[in-house]
Amino acid sequence: MLADIVEHLACPVCEEPLRLDPGALRCPRGHSFDVARQGYVSLLVGSRPPGTADSAEMVAARAAFLAAGHYAPLERALAEAVLAGRVESFSRAADDGGEKAYGGAVRRTAPVIVDAGAGTGHYSAAVLDAAGRGVVMAFDVSKHAVRRAARAHPGVGAFVADVWRRLPIRDGIADVVMNVFAPRNGPEFRRILRPGGRVVVVTPAPGHLSPLVEELGLLSVDADKDRRVARSLEGFTEVERRVVRFGMALGPDEARAVVAMGPSAWHVEEEGLTAGISRVFAPSIAKKQEKVATRAEFHLSTFEVTPDAR
Repeated sequence: MLADIVEHLACPVCEEPLRLDPGALRCPRGHSFDVARQGYVSLLVGSRPPGTADSAEMVAARAAFLAAGHYAPLERALAEAVLAGRVESFSRAADDGGEKAYGGAVRRTAPVIVDAGAGTGHYSAAVLDAAGRGVVMAFDVSKHAVRRAARAHPGVGAFVADVWRRLPIRDGIADVVMNVFAPRNGPEFRRILRPGGRVVVVTPAPGHLSPLVEELGLLSVDADKDRRVARSLEGFTEVERRVVRFGMALGPDEARAVVAMGPSAWHVEEEGLTAGISRVFAPSIAKKQEKVATRAEFHLSTFEVTPDAR
């Protein structure tokens, strides 16, 4: 809920703290941002177009696919990485210190996770369920995604923001920044992390969605992916890395959903996708099977701020 994260937000216009009034967030200088009936707020300002946002159709496909549990092993691995080394801070009743909120009141704060490019908030909810406490500041450039994220979990506060701009988040408040299949802004992540905080990144590995990638002509993971991730997080050091790999049994509708929810949705024509799915699943149907074995493969990496990089 926005009430749980408002003390960590900053006005995107003047960077002053924000307070939650009925129906809006406001700062001391009078800038105001309406809260949507779904419980989220847009903190995008200015005339510059935001980055590419997921469409309503992409978001719906992702919500259905994830709700079916296909990526459950990734959810568990992600939660382990987020909580690693922070078990005490996520389990104790309250932090030792507090932060001065707007109006001068001092509040004790729960551990704070920022989910950068949160999509539907599915991973935010999974991590909070595993942690047992804490709050997630979930933002995405897609309002369609953020509408769902706002309802993903009681501990999630959701807002629309663009990762390529200065984030409407106060300095040094995040214990962890999560980044799952989303762009990364290293300087901004460093700014919002508290000392000792970490960034946990999930990216697809080269074998992800095989054999669908080959059979349906989907976008593949390029050979420069790891170097691009490292460049985007200049000033960070990768301290842990693992491959999360598991099998999935997908039917035709599930295969269509996994295509529709990702970047291939922008590149694959509907007619070609329909023909490709029919071709891929024809042998299985002939054998009275409805599923095709599909590989899921991800890189899960943890980064810490390089000493003196701040």
